[in-house]
Amino acid sequence: MKPKIYITRKLPEQIVNRLRGNYHVTMWEQEDIPVPRDVLEKEIEEIDGLLCLLTEQIDEALIEKAVNLKIIANMAVGYNNIDIHSAIKRGIMVTNTPGVLTETTADLTFGLLLATARRLIEAEDYLKSGQWETWSPMQLTGQDVHGATMGIIGLGRIGEALAKRAKGFDMDLVYFNRSRKYEQEKELGIEYQPLEKLLQVSDFVCVMLPLTPETTYMIGAEQLDLMKETAVLINTARGGIVDEKALYQALKNRVIWAAGLDVFEEEPVSLDHPLLTLPNVVTLPHIGSASIATRLKMASLAAQNLMDGLAGDTPCNLIVL
Repeated sequence: MKPKIYITRKLPEQIVNRLRGNYHVTMWEQEDIPVPRDVLEKEIEEIDGLLCLLTEQIDEALIEKAVNLKIIANMAVGYNNIDIHSAIKRGIMVTNTPGVLTETTADLTFGLLLATARRLIEAEDYLKSGQWETWSPMQLTGQDVHGATMGIIGLGRIGEALAKRAKGFDMDLVYFNRSRKYEQEKELGIEYQPLEKLLQVSDFVCVMLPLTPETTYMIGAEQLDLMKETAVLINTARGGIVDEKALYQALKNRVIWAAGLDVFEEEPVSLDHPLLTLPNVVTLPHIGSASIATRLKMASLAAQNLMDGLAGDTPCNLIVL
């Protein structure tokens, strides 16, 4: 009998067809609706492999229902949606999809930075609502990006790619990381700073960290108070790293100038979320990796991880704690 696989979201046929030859594949078919918890609880009881996304919480209670599960292939770089310790305790492999979305996410991050700094979304709304009646000297003026200082919190693959883009704008670069990266400092011309100093000197603070217990609410009221009044905070990493209540107060009271957010602590974000009421916030629906080519690469890599694990091989993106 073929091993059984469950895919929690509808993926392109070219990806699914790779799996159908050797596995019995079941897939949640409703494209824009996450699989309900009760459906996932039932499916996980019999499957050998699970291909999931960040929209699914693969917690201890769910993992305990899995009798035959050998591998969980997460179609994402982050894996805070999975109880890794519970999976490993049960001998279940967990994989992710790093690398393939690095450049695409860096593109989006820099695009969000530009849109926030130059008030592009606000300006479009201003035009479309009929408010543009004349040109005036200080109308919709924003912050310069060229020559400014970018502070990168978390110099991983995406952080490095973002730094390369910033160099094209003649930006000065500083970073904070849990460990120094001396080779990257020379290669990128980027200077290490303690977090407090980075927040004080940066015109743009870009959060590029994974969400862990150590990074949860890493940017709160105390850290926001250290930033310049003209500073912009950009988060394309994970919601929960930034304290959203503290951020709202900092933006409302002009402690900092603006923020660009692609991620939220709760997703999808509620339409009555206070941050959505502020004119100095640019918000996006977690689209950092959302290019056609990159999403196909992510799905393909997740499928390959799944196949490797079920074949008894060590997947190239196995998460080891």
